[in-house]
Amino acid sequence: MSTGQMHPGLHPIDDDLVRRLIAGQFPQWAELTVERFPSGGTVNAMYRLGDSMVVRLPLVKGGAKDVSMEQEWLPRLAPRLPCAIPEVLGTGEPADGYPWPWSVYRWLAGEIPEAGALSEPTLLADDLAEFVSAMRSITLPEAPQAHRGGPVAALDASTRAAIEELRGIPQEGVDCNAAAALWKDALRAPGWDGPPVWLHADLMPGNLLVDGGRLTSVIDFGCAGVGDPACDLFPAWNLLPAGAREVFREALGVDDATWNRGRARTLSQALIALPYYRRTNPAMAHNARHVIQSVLGEG
Repeated sequence: MSTGQMHPGLHPIDDDLVRRLIAGQFPQWAELTVERFPSGGTVNAMYRLGDSMVVRLPLVKGGAKDVSMEQEWLPRLAPRLPCAIPEVLGTGEPADGYPWPWSVYRWLAGEIPEAGALSEPTLLADDLAEFVSAMRSITLPEAPQAHRGGPVAALDASTRAAIEELRGIPQEGVDCNAAAALWKDALRAPGWDGPPVWLHADLMPGNLLVDGGRLTSVIDFGCAGVGDPACDLFPAWNLLPAGAREVFREALGVDDATWNRGRARTLSQALIALPYYRRTNPAMAHNARHVIQSVLGEG
């Protein structure tokens, strides 16, 4: 859950606005309860609608295109994946002073997994590998480019800037020299020269739901599209312990170059997220610290 203004340009959203939007566009649901759902998400607000639905509204302009992407592609992806993903039940339009499209989804039950507290890490690693493999096997035409998925070098300026920013925050305890050295090595490594593959491209713990330690659902496909398969290796370092990490890698048959790109991409995301979210989103900052420790701890 956020504790402050995460981004410039956040649009104010409250229970009354959501009720007005629902009543105006989906009157059949107007009598259902509306309640803010606490989330560590950074781009969307979530509201429970009754017992079986959830309303998802972009907080910033950049999130609007994610809504449209999900509305178009989720129904096409769902039958090709081994676990549940969000099902769009209603497509909302701008109204009542709210400027962007929004969606109503079927509610997906489950718990968000927490690094260091997984009850079935090896089985979860297998489940995640099955999901990633299924995504990669999809061949739907006219696929969009994934939000993440281009060359590693495209992340160079922002990653180096984040490392320098973290040098100025010594209380975070990041070994910035080690991070810079690993990043420099990643830039020298071979890039992806194969065909782009379908990616979720945002496999953070907060976008996974588990029950009994096993993966039941993957949510938030706003970054999905095609690109470098290394981009869906994030759970290896943002969630799985070392032993399960190897299970995940073996199940996917990841070569050294792709594994190294995946590690570098995951580190880059964490280095950028930590200074940005450390005062506004504890969940994101906590996971960023975990990733940095996991990656740099591998040597």
